[in-house]
Amino acid sequence: MPPVHPQVQKARDLQPMIAAAAPTHNDIRELTKPVVAALIDGGFFHMLKPKSVGGMELKPSIFCQVTEALAAADGSTGWVTCQSNGCSTSAAYLEPHVAKEMFGPANGILAWGPPGPYEAIPVEGGFRIRGTWRFASGSQNATYLGTHIRIKGTGELRSFLFPKSSARMVDIWHTVGLRGTSSNEYVVDNLFVPEERAMHRDNPKYRREDGLLYRFTSGQLYSIGFGGVGLGIARGMVDAFLTLPATKVARGASKPMRENNVIQSQFAQCEARWRSARLLLHDAADEAWDHIEQHGEMTLEHRAQIRLASTWAIQSSREVVNTLYHAAGSFAVFEENPFERRLRDIHTVAQQSQGRQLHYETVGQLMLGLPAENQF
Repeated sequence: MPPVHPQVQKARDLQPMIAAAAPTHNDIRELTKPVVAALIDGGFFHMLKPKSVGGMELKPSIFCQVTEALAAADGSTGWVTCQSNGCSTSAAYLEPHVAKEMFGPANGILAWGPPGPYEAIPVEGGFRIRGTWRFASGSQNATYLGTHIRIKGTGELRSFLFPKSSARMVDIWHTVGLRGTSSNEYVVDNLFVPEERAMHRDNPKYRREDGLLYRFTSGQLYSIGFGGVGLGIARGMVDAFLTLPATKVARGASKPMRENNVIQSQFAQCEARWRSARLLLHDAADEAWDHIEQHGEMTLEHRAQIRLASTWAIQSSREVVNTLYHAAGSFAVFEENPFERRLRDIHTVAQQSQGRQLHYETVGQLMLGLPAENQF
């Protein structure tokens, strides 16, 4: 087996602390301050930042292993870490002094939500923006927020970055799962954003960093990282199932659960499904990386394979969690046991854009030589 990357090992070392805090994350609907401090101290918000601002520029498959390890302890912690890192790739498209100012500090963390139906108005030196956005995962520990808006008159889409203190936060995050992500709403009204902070996200023309990592778009890195989150939640469920008492007998059964042939078969298939999905995701990420290393950019096929592998990882993880939740019986429904939160978390992951089954249709179209009908 290849050696464990130091950052992956750091994540594994934090698992007991994060797992102990997970019920509190669920209750207070944000990460606890000690967990956030440990993530900052461990450089977990620097993994996808450029080396020029003190970042690691981690290989995507390694990044995926980190989000998996964190999510195995707590899905919300893995999700926030992934989202914040995806946002931090903005530094590769900013003027160097702006990137260093925003992302150089250890707590230089950006959160944002998807584009909204708003327009940015050009003014001297920059733009004025207003609007309301949701799904700002990790907003409680962010120092900056961002919005994706089309410019009035040209329709050009840009990402506007500004201090979190410039926005009004609205607590809306009352959800089924991933409750600790603090993916809240934020509002800005007539806010001035200077031109240098109105970035062209994922546009190679404006890319200022030469690292291989930035040949991946932020969306592709989200896909890989969130695939890791799904795998981590499923791994946590597998490990929790193994802690069930050896003598546990389901109601009405004549022998312990572990001696039940159906349970044995289901458990083995869950392990196979998890391992194969994980290998597919790592392989897709590494194949794209190797091609970029040799040729400078990835191909359309690599893009499709990353999308397929990440969607498959999330959907396969959901199947693993569902199977083991039901296998655990009534024991699984109680909050004090490590099953029901993982069930809620993986279903919330699968409801997000990265886990949509629509992606299979898109990839299938490309494989059959047809144009993709949907964005991927």
